[in-house]
Amino acid sequence: MNDTPDILKKIIARKFDEVAERRERQSIDVLARQAASSDAPRGFVAALQAKIAAGQAAVIAEVKKASPSRGVLRESFNPAEIAAQYERGGAACLSVLTDHDFFQGHEDYLVAARAACRLPVLRKDFMVDAYQVLEARALAADCILLIAAALTDQKMAELHQLATDWGMDVLVEVHDATELERALALGIHLVGINNRDLRSFEVSLNTTLDLLPRIPADILVVTESGILTSDDARRMRDHHVHAFLVGEAFMRAPDPGLALRDLFETITDGE
Repeated sequence: MNDTPDILKKIIARKFDEVAERRERQSIDVLARQAASSDAPRGFVAALQAKIAAGQAAVIAEVKKASPSRGVLRESFNPAEIAAQYERGGAACLSVLTDHDFFQGHEDYLVAARAACRLPVLRKDFMVDAYQVLEARALAADCILLIAAALTDQKMAELHQLATDWGMDVLVEVHDATELERALALGIHLVGINNRDLRSFEVSLNTTLDLLPRIPADILVVTESGILTSDDARRMRDHHVHAFLVGEAFMRAPDPGLALRDLFETITDGE
């Protein structure tokens, strides 16, 4: 944790403050009751597996207005409309940013996106506390993100178990071999390999390719960041990576769903 990138340290520090503020407004007991009455989880991993079984790319399409490195990606931002477009475009799942301060996201965006489609939804945020996991389920999120670089082994295991107990899937994000080994120790079913170096913000698809040999065959691998062209996607497919998390390439397009279809329509097992 000592070599955590500065931007991530800044975000995580804010998250601890944010959780404290939210606990003041609403107790975790009240939040748990809300979580218990939420819509049943839709099955995030199952949706990815179904696409792969059909010989198609399993795309987690991201609903993201802005990022610290790229600024505003989409001025005209309607999460419900984007979600519906993604569903028409063939997405397997959605990823919705709920971080306010760094990504201009919001919890309401997740609620609106999920209501506008039948796809499972990942709450894309920086999880540091059990409160956020219950909050995700109260929002009816189907999956949460755990970033290995942001968490101790103990905290990562705690949050992973809590999310699983509440019926959610968990995407554990790694970007190097050390983080991968820590993630594998949890007994995970789903791992995301972030091709973006959080220190330099440089992107290399080799990050995924270099880590693949270390991952057991029964774990579903999602490649994240840097999939900008059909050639990028095909390169991953050629190495038996069939699940993709893509945001920026779609967010800059007039119709994100059409952009998704254009990027992945030729990426099937038959080619």
